[in-house]
Amino acid sequence: MTTPFLKTILAVLRKDLLAELRSREIIGAMALYALLSVLVFSFALQLNLTVRREAVSGILWVTVTFAVVLGFNRSSATERESGSFDALLVAPVSRGAIYLGKALSNYVFALAVGLILLPVMTVLFNVRLTHPGAVLALVLGALGLSVTGTLLSMMTVQTRTRETLLPIVMLPVALPLLLAAVSATTRIINNEPSAEWAGWLQLIGVIDTLYFALCYLLFDYVVEE
Repeated sequence: MTTPFLKTILAVLRKDLLAELRSREIIGAMALYALLSVLVFSFALQLNLTVRREAVSGILWVTVTFAVVLGFNRSSATERESGSFDALLVAPVSRGAIYLGKALSNYVFALAVGLILLPVMTVLFNVRLTHPGAVLALVLGALGLSVTGTLLSMMTVQTRTRETLLPIVMLPVALPLLLAAVSATTRIINNEPSAEWAGWLQLIGVIDTLYFALCYLLFDYVVEE
């Protein structure tokens, strides 16, 4: 039997996904930004193929991170403008379930954009970013960005400078995650033995767990403030 907590999570997730299917605003904007950014990096590094290969993992994660910031900014602003988020907060349901539903929907958006980027960058930069290890790094890294971005976007959405404030707040918080993700991805695309990058993937998993626990505990306080 589905518990009320799980029903709330699924209801919030379903609401966000259906709204995105109708409007196609969030994933469309994120994907377009990500593809244009990758093309700019590709043309800028065209003359130095060695640098291109060494910079691929950094380009991937910088692009994913800023695409995520763009999408989360838009998602939280739409929620506030329509009043749907305020309606969720006054509903007799768990705030933790609301957070999990929002984080899951944001994770779907972030992961979709990342999975679009992997084959595109594989072709543009002539590296194998479709390696299972690279895909796993993306899956874990996008999760960490989503759980932190969901909380921080709700913190900054009420400010007039939310478009610039969210990246300023989020990037320092996400820095340990990004360093681990870039290190893992670099070793994977350089065809190093799995022993060289498996530890970095485990570190990403640990960071995800810590971020999730902190964000879950802080969400109720943040939305009250």
